[in-house]
Amino acid sequence: MGKIHHYTTQLNWTGNRGEGTTDYTAYDRDHVLVAGDKPEIPGSSDPSFRGNPRRYNPEELLVGSLSACHMLWYLHLCSVNGVVVVDYHDYAEGTMEETGEGGGHFTAVVLRPVVTVSEAGMGNKAMELHHQAHKHCYIASSCNFPVTHEPEVRVGDEGM
Repeated sequence: MGKIHHYTTQLNWTGNRGEGTTDYTAYDRDHVLVAGDKPEIPGSSDPSFRGNPRRYNPEELLVGSLSACHMLWYLHLCSVNGVVVVDYHDYAEGTMEETGEGGGHFTAVVLRPVVTVSEAGMGNKAMELHHQAHKHCYIASSCNFPVTHEPEVRVGDEGM
């Protein structure tokens, strides 16, 4: 068995307007996510579900977690394989489908990383390492929906 890791967070609901949940429209969905001494993450539900559009919703945080996990594995793999990444941006998109019972589920997440490497000769290896990063990502490996990636590798301002 591999090494076991544990993660703890605290979630504090801040949306009580004084009436609690006496009615579906009587409360805000605002909350704050905390992990140790780290900065708070202001959360709410998606605006489609009466949430605050200026706060992160759980669906965005899931897509962001997948994007970050892929990037962190990718940068690690590049560093140990001689690929020098000088810039990385991801334009991730998740699709969630509501079910008739009031719930729903994600049907897919697509990661679209745009990576800039320092030399043209690194391009092929840079592309290949996305597949390895995907296989190593803890978050993607835990999902019951497809997580795919459509990477682009550039050298300076040129696309490859």
